[in-house]
Amino acid sequence: MAISCDAIPSKQAWGKALGGISFPLVSDYWPHGAVAQQYGVFNEKSGRPDRAIFVVDKQGIIRWVKVYESGVTPDNGELLTELRKLA
Repeated sequence: MAISCDAIPSKQAWGKALGGISFPLVSDYWPHGAVAQQYGVFNEKSGRPDRAIFVVDKQGIIRWVKVYESGVTPDNGELLTELRKLA
């Protein structure tokens, strides 16, 4: 799933602009950034979360985390390697 602090209509428009996606888009809009704060990735200075990827196993245990600088696109190959470790 993808979570951001954007409102639901914004998430829906983004998913549509991508041509549709196969995973849920979740809004952390209100209370603003509450989920990001719980995961320790809310940037108080900018008022929004940092871009981060969390790999969570079926038991709900976080197995891998990577936080990215603003404007950096995550490496899909790196993510797929981590996901394969759970298989």
